[in-house]
Amino acid sequence: MVSREILAELNRIISGELAKDNFELVELAHRYEGGALVLRLLADRPQGGITMDECAGLNRTLGQLLEEKDIIPERYILEVSSPGLDRPLITKKDFTRCLNKEAVFFLNEQIEGKLQAQGKIISAGDTSVSIEYSGKVLEVPLTKINKAKLVF
Repeated sequence: MVSREILAELNRIISGELAKDNFELVELAHRYEGGALVLRLLADRPQGGITMDECAGLNRTLGQLLEEKDIIPERYILEVSSPGLDRPLITKKDFTRCLNKEAVFFLNEQIEGKLQAQGKIISAGDTSVSIEYSGKVLEVPLTKINKAKLVF
């Protein structure tokens, strides 16, 4: 089992390495598949756009770095890929980049009786996102967002 401390350290190391080449860590996920630990990284450029060759290069670079650091106490499989068009919106920076775009929000708690909301992102703060929803402004706390992504 991967501890929170190890995940925090992985986030720090991977984010720092990606930043050196103007990439950012979009998401770090881990799960066990067939008894093997799989680390899945979504990487992108801040303005968007990463190639398959860049993902392959990052996989090699990050794989070597993680082996040198030796912070994961078990065998694992590393996968680096692009977030694609359904790039998850997670941070204030993500929502700010997508101002005036339509997004769908899947909530972990009801807001105005709904667990899903769709609207145009009109502002993003440290603790919430405001969207234009059904002709009014709805403030969605970041802590209540289970998943959010742009609508195409």
